[in-house]
Amino acid sequence: MTKTLIAFFSRADENYFGGAMRYVKVGNTEIVVNHMKDMIDADTFKIEMKEPYSPVYMTCIDEAKKDLREGARPELTNYLDSIDQYDTIILAYPNYWGTYPMAVATFLDRYDFTGKTILPLCTNEGSGMGGSERDIEKACPGADVKTGLPITGSRAQESAGAVKKWLSANGIA
Repeated sequence: MTKTLIAFFSRADENYFGGAMRYVKVGNTEIVVNHMKDMIDADTFKIEMKEPYSPVYMTCIDEAKKDLREGARPELTNYLDSIDQYDTIILAYPNYWGTYPMAVATFLDRYDFTGKTILPLCTNEGSGMGGSERDIEKACPGADVKTGLPITGSRAQESAGAVKKWLSANGIA
């Protein structure tokens, strides 16, 4: 029997929605993950930074860009003991500067994904998956990285149908 983990990074606070800023209590990626939790039997792990980015969107993107340029690996609030029991990892994150946030890099660096299937899901406001699928392949040699699902963040609430179709296509739902 296969076991699935949904590992995700999501950011609430002030966010960008198709040209405007808006404060949200639950980040777009977490909204999509909540849809998934209703569809499949999976454990979840929220990737959280010990020192989160600013709640102000424009400051946050500057901080994220700096971390990307420096190849930073922000410390997380907690870690899984192991991912050995999982065959499939759904990795969900927002698109930060064309890839996943550096907190996700911290998560990926910590574990051996050899023999695992990784399903990337990326919320964004028009930039799609960016280079994140390629970056996951580089960070996780030996993993089978499947085609990801880009979700427009401002439409996260309405994404359940697309998510279910993607999970089904990957033999998960």
